[in-house]
Amino acid sequence: MTISTGDRLPEATLAQMGTDGPEAVTLSERTKGRKVVIFAVPGAFTPTCHSAHVPSFVRTKDQFAQKGVDEVICVSVNDPFVMKSWGEATGATEAGITMLGDPEAAFTKALGMDFSAPPAGLIDRSKRYAMLVDDGVVKLMHVEESPGTCEVSAGEALLAAM
Repeated sequence: MTISTGDRLPEATLAQMGTDGPEAVTLSERTKGRKVVIFAVPGAFTPTCHSAHVPSFVRTKDQFAQKGVDEVICVSVNDPFVMKSWGEATGATEAGITMLGDPEAAFTKALGMDFSAPPAGLIDRSKRYAMLVDDGVVKLMHVEESPGTCEVSAGEALLAAM
């Protein structure tokens, strides 16, 4: 079943790099009593993700904060080491965007947002989407039809819908 507006996020533990190495991040704790934007990409360093999707949230991060968003989180089916490097390479980390890995695609699959594209080497990856979550409940959900496009899931599109 695919998650949609009005649904509560499933329990999930994601991973991020901390000062002493990988750290577990419990998403329900991170979203409790907070307004959070979560956007997901098929893969770190892949063309559209790297040149369009992450930059759209770097550009709009401050505008989300002005609308009461406590945190902007990027999720990808990658390990936390890759997510740390990617956040540094794109400027996302410097912009204050939280880069979380979903290394086993458990969160992605629980949302019903997984897909595979073997010819591109993408197995059990996340569809491209962006959502606004308030206290663990999805308030807005924008999903791209194709993993190679970044239109409805871009930072500007989600911001305009708020």
